[in-house]
Amino acid sequence: MKERRKELLPIACVLLALIAPAHANDKLTVLLDWFVNPNHGPLIVAQAIGAFQRQGLDVEFVEPADPSMPPLLVAAGRGDIAIGYQPQLYQQVAQGLQLARIGVLIDRPMETLETLEPSGIKTIGDLKGKRVGYNNVGGDVNLADIAQMLSTAGLKLTDVTLVNIGTALTTSLLTGQVDAVGVDRNFETFELIEHGAKPRGFDYEAYGVPDFDYLIMIVQKSRAHDPAMARFLRAVQEGVAYIRAHPDQAWADFVKLYPNDDNALNLSAWRFTIGCFAVDPFSLDVKKYDRFADFLRARGVIPVALPVGAYAVALK
Repeated sequence: MKERRKELLPIACVLLALIAPAHANDKLTVLLDWFVNPNHGPLIVAQAIGAFQRQGLDVEFVEPADPSMPPLLVAAGRGDIAIGYQPQLYQQVAQGLQLARIGVLIDRPMETLETLEPSGIKTIGDLKGKRVGYNNVGGDVNLADIAQMLSTAGLKLTDVTLVNIGTALTTSLLTGQVDAVGVDRNFETFELIEHGAKPRGFDYEAYGVPDFDYLIMIVQKSRAHDPAMARFLRAVQEGVAYIRAHPDQAWADFVKLYPNDDNALNLSAWRFTIGCFAVDPFSLDVKKYDRFADFLRARGVIPVALPVGAYAVALK
């Protein structure tokens, strides 16, 4: 009987393995910075091609009602990852939010101070006496950027009329509410063209605003080294590689999941943005982060420039 039991034991183990439930994927809720759009390409494509599943993740994307809220919600434990902005992260940390940047989605500035040709504004100096729009999401950082750009022409914020236009970026220009406003060069520029306008942009980094990561991935600081976070970044990296290798198929995959984005405007934004996605989402340029912290401190946006390790990690 003992020998018989030995023979049956391996068979029983195989049967148990077959009938046992598969290990459940780790669930992650990602709070986006805005409605789903081409900026989120690597995330959506990673979902479409099964990259998250291969990393043992079940990922849900949530569009915010208020684009300023995702980092705050993640800090409060009401989301796992927030898509946010490097420039605003410094303020959030200075305000006491326990956040950490774990990765990068778009590793270069996308903002431009946009005007329309009929305004006659051809140089930064031409903004004197004009109405310049800024938005709630950018807040003090947005004003610091504008102040820096104006300073290259010997102007100050007091030399222009500042108008808080909220999220009505293109509308504020098209309706004549403002003469210039900060927008994303990969989206609102094309939106203005689609409306028959002739935009002229002054890119932030060309006028003294330090280089920065546009879109980053932020988590609650205590979870920065959660193994699921590195797996998430590996899936995003797979999404980027797929987009670069198969841009047209990747777009088809994107709009299959989000058919409302299937239009000429988003396709133009997609084509522009492909080369802007960070090839390595794990990368962290410490010098770039230090420079922008010094810029914000000098402009009075934050009281002190903290070491990068206080708000960012480099995962592997």
